[in-house]
Amino acid sequence: MADQTHVLFVEDDDVIREATQLALERDGFVVTAMPDGLSGLEAFRADRPDIALLDVMVPGLDGVSLCRRIRDESTVPVIMLSARADSIDVVLGLEAGADDYVTKPFDGAVLVARIRAVLRRFGHASGGDRAEEPDAAATGGVLAFGDLEVDTEGMEVRKAGQPVALTPTEMRLLLEFSSAPGTVLSRDKLLERVWDYGWGGDTRVVDVHVQRLRTKIGQDRIETVRGFGYKLKA
Repeated sequence: MADQTHVLFVEDDDVIREATQLALERDGFVVTAMPDGLSGLEAFRADRPDIALLDVMVPGLDGVSLCRRIRDESTVPVIMLSARADSIDVVLGLEAGADDYVTKPFDGAVLVARIRAVLRRFGHASGGDRAEEPDAAATGGVLAFGDLEVDTEGMEVRKAGQPVALTPTEMRLLLEFSSAPGTVLSRDKLLERVWDYGWGGDTRVVDVHVQRLRTKIGQDRIETVRGFGYKLKA
């Protein structure tokens, strides 16, 4: 996968940009590196990369705004890079449509692992290996929860008969909930199943994506079970 993957990398620090680009290229990625948000947006529109790595604090058009612009045009996966794990910028990036984030300074191997995890997730959601999808054979692949319909074969969602546009990450999250309606899924389990984390991760990623999903399928469709996690109302 990696040798065919085109990465857009937007980072204003010359040293970090050049070192990270070299590290990614050594792992077989094709990298387009840009120093600011506006050139990053131009490169995205010209090259249509497979994944975007966006530093939060870049000049011209900041990373969060750039993520929002990309998300307006595409569901391509986006990973935000932030210098502070506790920064509000992390949440803002996720709310803008980012799929994950990595805190700087980062280890090159960790960054590559996160990129590959996101790409596996997107390949799954766009029609790759579906071994983990819910068994909906009895209903022809369509699961219904009130006015919400989840087509697990066509990877489509409808609410009150109208199509709902989800990113691949949101789709994977909804598939996990719809495979076990009424069952509480912990944040750690969702991180493992949806984000492919084999290690501890920041549960804010889950919380923000659940909120984004709620705005699209209905605020009351996913219930918070305080102290335990979330569940889909059957």
